[in-house]
Amino acid sequence: MTTSNTGPDATDPEVRQELERLRDSIDNIDAAVVHMLAERFKATQQVGRLKALHRLPPADPSRESRQIARLRRLAENAKLDPAFAEKFLNFIIAEVIRHHERIAENTHNGRPAHEAPAEH
Repeated sequence: MTTSNTGPDATDPEVRQELERLRDSIDNIDAAVVHMLAERFKATQQVGRLKALHRLPPADPSRESRQIARLRRLAENAKLDPAFAEKFLNFIIAEVIRHHERIAENTHNGRPAHEAPAEH
């Protein structure tokens, strides 16, 4: 990131207005992303409970591979770096698996599936 020797007061008002407009748009998109991730995790929690009840493994490597390939294609079509999209999905998958492991542990130890053990 570069910095300028001129303060924000020296910036052209039209430039400041355009920055504000763009940043407002970014803030709205960020909010939508957070809400979409929350919805995604609600669905994956249900998957985790179903897997736990039927003693299925928390991870599904073949599904994960298909999802990564699918997301890379979507990213390419959207002109987004596919490597970035893959890293992002891998991060989400790792978190989902962690949740599924916790749900399975709770289910098999007689605790409610949504209850998390104390984390240290």
